[in-house]
Formats: sequence, C-alpha cells, structure tokens
Amino acid sequence: MTPFISVIIPTFNREKMLSITIDSFLNQSYQKDRYEIIIANNNSTDKTQEVINGYLKYGNVKTIFEPRQGVHYARNSAAKISQGDYLYYTDDDMIADENLLKNLVQVFLDNPNVASATGKVLPKWEIEPPQWVRTNLNNGWLSLNDLGTDTIISDKDIGVYSCHQMVKREIFFRTGGFNPENTAGEWIGDGETGLNIKIKELKGMFAYVGVSIIWHMIPPSRMTQEYFNKRAGNQGNCDSYTDYKKHRYNKIKLFKRSIRFCKDAFCSYINYIIRFYKIKRNFSVRLYKACAFYYINRAKYNLKLIFSKRWRNLALKYNWLDD
Repeated sequence: MTPFISVIIPTFNREKMLSITIDSFLNQSYQKDRYEIIIANNNSTDKTQEVINGYLKYGNVKTIFEPRQGVHYARNSAAKISQGDYLYYTDDDMIADENLLKNLVQVFLDNPNVASATGKVLPKWEIEPPQWVRTNLNNGWLSLNDLGTDTIISDKDIGVYSCHQMVKREIFFRTGGFNPENTAGEWIGDGETGLNIKIKELKGMFAYVGVSIIWHMIPPSRMTQEYFNKRAGNQGNCDSYTDYKKHRYNKIKLFKRSIRFCKDAFCSYINYIIRFYKIKRNFSVRLYKACAFYYINRAKYNLKLIFSKRWRNLALKYNWLDD
C-alpha cells in the first residue's frame, strides 16, 4: 500500500507567503488520498488563521493552534495529531516541486534503514541578492542545500534542515521530538540538530534525495549583515546547548568556557574593526563581525547554565512530546 504522509507546516504571521506554500503541497503528484496537510498556527496575530480557514474545505487539510511561541512546539504538537506513516516537515516560506513527496518517500521504501531524509533546497530570491550573499550565504546560513541530483545515504545528517525533512513516524516518537529553539525570543535548544543527533543514537540512517526539490523564499531582510549577525548568534546558542547536553560540564568548566568565548568574541570584533578600515568589501570583515555575535551568545548561554537550575533542566530534557 502507498504510505500515508503527514505534511506539517508551522506558521507564524506569514499570511502572504503561507498560501503559496500550501498551494504547492496541494498540487503534489503523490496520491491525493494518501497524504494530509497539517497547518500549525503558532499564535499568529495577523490574518494567518483566515488564510488557513480558506483551505479547510479541502478534505486533506487540517489545522492546530499552538499558543506556545516557538516553531518546534508547533511541529511537535502537529505530530501528535498526525496520521502519517511518515512525517514531512517544512516551513511557511517554501515552494515544493510537484514531485517532492513522491521522490522523497521512495528512498525509505528502497532503504529500510533510512530514518530521515531530505533533498535539494534552492533559493528563490525576492530581489537580486548582493554578491556577498550569493557567493557566501548560498548554503546552510540560509538553510539551503544542494549536493547534486544523486541520492546519498549516510550515518550523518547530510545537512538536514527542518524546512525539508521527512522522518519515519515510529522513529520520530522514539526520539521525543524536536528540542525547541527560539521560544518567544528565548533560545532554549537545537531544533533539528538535536532531533538528528537522537536519530543517530537510535542507529537511524540519513538520506539526501537530489530529485526531491523545494525552494526557499528569501526576502531582502535576510540579505543583510544584521541578519547574518543574528543567524550566527542563534547558532552560538544552539551549539552551546548541544555541547552541554553531550558533555554536561560542571559549573567551573562552564565558567572557564564562558571566559574563553568572551575572549574569542573580543578578538573577532577587533579583527572586524581592523579589516573594516583596510578591506571594507572583503567577506572576512562580515564574517568576523558575525563571529563576535556567535561567541558572545555562547558565553551568555553558558552563564545561564551556571546560574539557573531551570535552564540546566531544560537543556537536559529529552522528551518534548509529553508537554
């Protein structure tokens, strides 16, 4: 029998983009009665719910409201009402190729050890990007992934992002779900990074399917130094969470690491200043500035772990599906 797939789309205040994403999944070549679309409204304050309501006339579209701010809360809650043998995760600013689901699910059928699969994530620039963005950020910095047209199977996650990720249902629930990242401005965990670590611990394999394609709509606001700084800073939070979860450093080691990260942040910013006045157009100038945000957030996260028992308990929590 053709596997049943649950397409899960979390959304927050994206009333203009959301319909484009939903339409692309309604128009899949996959057997129409073998997939559902779950739209998880993550406490939107614009007309997102009105947009969602317009799609509920379709028999395979349903919705859930998740009041806790944080995309991974929405993803986890949607999984709990899903019916799929496979859970497919995407975002509300994506455009799916019509054969995306058909091509992606096939790798699971051909390779029983595959637990999670992704594919090609290409940019759809809203405006022509600056050259430094096209040259240097056309990659994981913007959740883009292009490893060619072949299928690759590995015990590593192969650049899996939750904007284009299919997971076996049974494996997903055994992992305890996504570790929430940004929750109403407060960064807790490592999202799909943590999920993929837990999948790996369960001996699951990862696949990249080059013919399963999705496009990421990238607005001008993501083509700036400010966004690059923010993205690097968020990565600092994520990495400190992952690091602590793995090593469980005591408070002394956490403090020493915080000091080291502060030094790294200072050095990165000094390098930024020096190079700014010497070679203004060189990407290394932008990278040093972003790295300063990365290191300072690593230091701040470690300090939270030192002084907050609640924060340490959150960092060590495994199952986020019981909430």
